[in-house]
Amino acid sequence: MFKGSLVALITPMTEEGSLDEDAYARFIDWQITQGTEGIVPVGTTGESPTLSHDEHRRAVEIAVQVAAKRVPVIAGAGSNATAEAIGLAQHAERVGADGVMVVTPYYNKPSQDGLVLHYTAVADATALPLIIYNIPSRSVIDMTPETMGRLAQHPRIVGVKDATANLARPLHTRRACGAGFTQLSGEDHTVLCFLAAGGDGCISVTANIAPRLVADMHAAWRAGRVAEAIDLQDRLLPLHDAMFCESSPVPAKFAASLLGFGTPTVRLPLAPISEGAATRVRAAMTELGLIG
Repeated sequence: MFKGSLVALITPMTEEGSLDEDAYARFIDWQITQGTEGIVPVGTTGESPTLSHDEHRRAVEIAVQVAAKRVPVIAGAGSNATAEAIGLAQHAERVGADGVMVVTPYYNKPSQDGLVLHYTAVADATALPLIIYNIPSRSVIDMTPETMGRLAQHPRIVGVKDATANLARPLHTRRACGAGFTQLSGEDHTVLCFLAAGGDGCISVTANIAPRLVADMHAAWRAGRVAEAIDLQDRLLPLHDAMFCESSPVPAKFAASLLGFGTPTVRLPLAPISEGAATRVRAAMTELGLIG
């Protein structure tokens, strides 16, 4: 159900910093028409840590309404408070999301046993399939493949978004969790390597800006057109670099604004994009023909 080119959606905002519902809805529809195969609203790329609960829930509702079952919606439901994660997951289920993604709790530094208890509690509280989001560079905690294997026994914990950039990890995860456990990359630069190691797709930041090219790369890989997929990977490299030249999602929101989707506004403590980073983003988009 969850495979191929998925997008870790940004959350477009007005210059005053409120949720730009019109730009957000247009952006989601554009993503789908450009070939994106799954929508992931209000993950960390969607600035979930600085959205209010009402804004978070509203963003999920809009994503479900606009997607209209054309592609699956995996709603971000992460929190370092288990009760809060449960509440977000239950809301996603009520409004019609197809799954939830739950990031490993940040700051608390739970043990591996704590991670098992956290994810089991969330999965027990909803009927939706759950994707684990493992991103130790931001959460500090790294869920081990052994722990993931324990969680994979739960009927509703169905996969992982792996942002470790460790290309041995999908091999160990498959060994621990079985071939049926969905593995989605969370790191744009290494997508094809991840797929070659047994991955099923990617929840991408770059797909916010170049959804057609990213979707074409996944389609080429699945069809066995490896040379074509590698060529698209190489073409996308400068844009991948640009998307992470400052803290994500700052470059992606600036790039989306150049495409007509909202403003570059991000919530504090993220700072506005620097002049040098803006120049780099424009250059990468121009090279790909995304802007003139």
